Amino acid sequence: MLDRVFDESRELEKASGSDLVEELVELPPGSGNGSGSGNEEGFRGTEVGGMIVEFVHWEAKGRRMVEEAGFGLCLQDPKIASRSLADGRIDLQNENFLSQKKPNIHCFWAEIITNVKSTLFWGRNKIVMRKTTRLCSTKPIVTVNGQYPGPTLSAREGDTVLVKVVNHVKYNVTLHWHGVKQLRTCWADGPAYITQCPIQPGQSYVYNFTLTGQRGTLWYHAHILWLRATVHGAIVIKPKRHLPYPFPKPYKEVAVILGEWWKADTEAVINQAMKAGVAPNVSDAHTINGHPGQISSTCSSPQDGFKLQVKSGKTYLLRIVNAALNEDLFFKVAGHKLTVVEVDAVYTKPFTTDTVVITPGQTTNVLLTTDKTAGQYMVTASPFMDAMIIAVDNRTATATVHYEGTLAEASAITAVNVPPRNATSIATGFINSLRSLNSNNFPANVPKKIDHSLLFTIGLGINPCPSCINGTRFVAAMNNVSFILPTTAILQSHFFNKKGTFTTDFPGNPPVIFNYTGNGPTNLQTSTGTKVYRLTYNSTVQIVLQDTGIISPESHPIHLHGFNFFEVGRDVGNYDPKTSPSKFNLVDPIERNTIGVPSGGWAAIRFKADNPGVWFMHCHFEVHTTWGLKMAFLVENGNGLNESLPPPPGDLPKC
Repeated sequence: MLDRVFDESRELEKASGSDLVEELVELPPGSGNGSGSGNEEGFRGTEVGGMIVEFVHWEAKGRRMVEEAGFGLCLQDPKIASRSLADGRIDLQNENFLSQKKPNIHCFWAEIITNVKSTLFWGRNKIVMRKTTRLCSTKPIVTVNGQYPGPTLSAREGDTVLVKVVNHVKYNVTLHWHGVKQLRTCWADGPAYITQCPIQPGQSYVYNFTLTGQRGTLWYHAHILWLRATVHGAIVIKPKRHLPYPFPKPYKEVAVILGEWWKADTEAVINQAMKAGVAPNVSDAHTINGHPGQISSTCSSPQDGFKLQVKSGKTYLLRIVNAALNEDLFFKVAGHKLTVVEVDAVYTKPFTTDTVVITPGQTTNVLLTTDKTAGQYMVTASPFMDAMIIAVDNRTATATVHYEGTLAEASAITAVNVPPRNATSIATGFINSLRSLNSNNFPANVPKKIDHSLLFTIGLGINPCPSCINGTRFVAAMNNVSFILPTTAILQSHFFNKKGTFTTDFPGNPPVIFNYTGNGPTNLQTSTGTKVYRLTYNSTVQIVLQDTGIISPESHPIHLHGFNFFEVGRDVGNYDPKTSPSKFNLVDPIERNTIGVPSGGWAAIRFKADNPGVWFMHCHFEVHTTWGLKMAFLVENGNGLNESLPPPPGDLPKC
């Protein structure tokens, strides 16, 4: 059906003389995607790289076309949108209502409101290369819609989202919708060789999922190789219409995406490191909405970087995403306090801080009140890593909060006191302040009775490698198993009962007990395999994630696909099953999808396995994932269709 929608769109394009897919509008500097990322180069026609998207959003009430943030493809005739994308799915009641009052420009990101259930099409996408300049050097990067970061996907709780991705680059590609629970839509989750074979060059795939029971900020990114360095963007899920936020309504909302930038090709960086058996080079800069800011006097000026234009006396909701590959980050705004109201699309008890700590994969929503005198205030993103032996990119990305009426050239920028990279007390204080809202409308349903009590050690190792520089290579593992990606998707093999792709013997506890945060065993070698852990439907799970001191203790951002979980406890040192549970918070623990396991410590999480499929769990430091710090849960079907994984879509990519 969806292909017919796109095909009819093409026929209508031909009939009308417009080209919905290739015709783009040139954007002025600083215009953007609703995330504030900007696009200083601008673009026109087929010179654009990235995904080219037609996007229409049906909501539940009223009839009007809303001009949204104009970041690309625009329709020449609004009737084309109503006819071609509706395709008989909805009753517009008056098909020509859009033409009765035409806005000046009908952008591809349009909101058509009518009396139907919400369906959101983010389709006919092209992924291609685009030359981009940062730090005085230019390189081709893989982008979404020609933008870095990619465009924001905006929807409401309960919307169904369809995204057609067409691959026009030399790499295999997938997209992961990070934090989306994907209830019974495991086929749309996106990790390569886990839930799908990748989209090969010249091929396409439609991701189809519903945003059930979630509202807040999530994000999407490539989930193969290191492509997510530039292939990522925010997902904004608004509450259902007429449902307010559980905090004061902000004057404006802005996505703030933190990342890393390499001058070199990131695929070459990791490939060279894997060939040599050593750690890859760290990035050359951190970024805020795609820009490093003032890094050096030769390559930038104080006015470079992302600028958030604000009015005095207003409250702004900043939707912060850490899209960095390998580093936890501190986020600060000079002279301003930030009120945390949500993490990972889960409302929190509000608390005020001057420093946010955020791991790769996490999102944090904060309220910024512009209660200072007019001027410019620096915004910073800087690394947090308290294992000093681990190399990090020590450069601080900068941006500015620019009060209305301030002359940029004449006004000094109020600076930030950047935390040191090993400011453990600041990070711990922030993390310990996080609590679920746990209200009548947003309860914290923490599992009390546990069916599977698991202990996963996480850390590094060294395996033999005759072709490597030192005859060995760095690896990473969970419970001493370095995960090996198969050559076909685990989910397909499971659904069709194909043998030989994976085994179900992932250990629920470490194969060898040792002083986990001490010196560790003398044998640093890991085992390898494609092992999953089997869970029955609706079973409850507790996992203690235990860092190890093998080579070096360090923090690990662990992400679980397909579920939210509750962080019921954390501490430094070794987990003690006799004494540690007495400190658990089972009342209002924070709920999220990505957790930062502390260096030389542990964190305990709980969740209910009520989503059938194969669900990836891995470190969101990309280097650790590459080295094997990953595994998967296989959740069996329950009773009946509503508790079972449906068959795969017909266009599921083949390996």
